[in-house]
Amino acid sequence: MGQEFSRTERIADFLQQELAKLLLHSVRDPRAEFVSITAVEVSRDLRYAKVFFTKLGLEDAKSAEDVTRVLDKAAGFLRSEISRDSTLRTVPKLTFKFDESVGRGRHMEALLGKARASDSQNQDASGVDET
Repeated sequence: MGQEFSRTERIADFLQQELAKLLLHSVRDPRAEFVSITAVEVSRDLRYAKVFFTKLGLEDAKSAEDVTRVLDKAAGFLRSEISRDSTLRTVPKLTFKFDESVGRGRHMEALLGKARASDSQNQDASGVDET
């Protein structure tokens, strides 16, 4: 039998989809362009939601402070739009957090690429075939 999803997970998925649509079509601030919603965590009592986002060209939370402020200011508007278009009794209070995992992933990929290049150079220099 398939795994059942909890109510908080369903609401988190719903919020992620709706926020992505609203950011694309309704938020007019240019600082909020190219923002992607990567995850939403909803509290067990459904009152609060942490919205994790990334933005093209930003690598860390320090560089995303301006975008975070813009999104936090738009949170009331976003909540009202979601409540208007959904059947949720209450829409969780939204707080936005920059998702640094994407930047860390890129950094790790670069390190792995350097390690592979170094290994292949060492193999070529020693003339040993380890396959």
